[in-house]
Amino acid sequence: MTISMIDSASGMHRVLTADAQERDDLIRDLWHPMAGMYHFIPGGVDMAAVHRQNFGFRSDSAIERVSEGLEALVAADAWARVENALEQGMAALASADPGVRIPDLNVLLVLGDPTSRHFVDEVQGMSGFGGISGYIAITVWPTVRVLDRLEAIAVHELHHNVRYSPGGIVWDPQTVTVGEHVVAEGLADVFASELYGEAGYTHFVRDGVRSDDRVLAKVAGGLGVTGMADFAAWVLGDSSARLFGAEPVGLPTGAGYAAGARLVRAYLDATGSTAAQCVHAPASDILRIALPRLGLTRARPAARLEDL
Repeated sequence: MTISMIDSASGMHRVLTADAQERDDLIRDLWHPMAGMYHFIPGGVDMAAVHRQNFGFRSDSAIERVSEGLEALVAADAWARVENALEQGMAALASADPGVRIPDLNVLLVLGDPTSRHFVDEVQGMSGFGGISGYIAITVWPTVRVLDRLEAIAVHELHHNVRYSPGGIVWDPQTVTVGEHVVAEGLADVFASELYGEAGYTHFVRDGVRSDDRVLAKVAGGLGVTGMADFAAWVLGDSSARLFGAEPVGLPTGAGYAAGARLVRAYLDATGSTAAQCVHAPASDILRIALPRLGLTRARPAARLEDL
């Protein structure tokens, strides 16, 4: 198991100090080690577009602010902290299950777009992707809260990566359910909390949402929804759904994370297991035990939260 931390500090510095017309190509260079994520797309993808889709900083605005953000990440020793956290997370998973297969990792830490209100305000400066085996991309804006959670953010994505690596759960975009996504987010958050306490829980979930039974019941009503087009609404919430062109369902930001953590906690309490041990546990098994313990069934989705 090896961790290859991309030297994105140097890469971002090159982008930020280059002439404007050169920046997109330098962003492509920055993301090039991650191109293998898209091996299944004939001809590959434009990695500058991938950067934008992941809320990456813009090449044509706020350059001075992004430069200040880079200074903050460097001062926080962000790259070493992420690498150390991933090593600790790998050790925890291997200790929980000596037979677990942990892939070699390419890891990219980049700054997000400080001009995006959704990125800064709604998801509070954090976007991570670890669902393709061998690759983790983390986009951040270095607020105090984000910097405090860097380690937890990294191991959250590590749990996803191992879950969807060969020998684990198969994510089929056509047939995967909201239930799988919600359970995966819950497992990853609880795993991070096993290592880092309360800091493990995704911070863009608003106060009160984690304990709101109406939110939990609403998400439970959508667990059987299939196809990734609708996942933003059920997992990330209505604001993200609108941003990505999906239909809102009446849920606050981070609802799926909040519900997922409660469902996973109920399962772990019932089975005496840990999220580290359950990295490959089928969502159906977790939901079969967790739902009745929380007084829930897979109900038909309600149109809006207020309908409950």
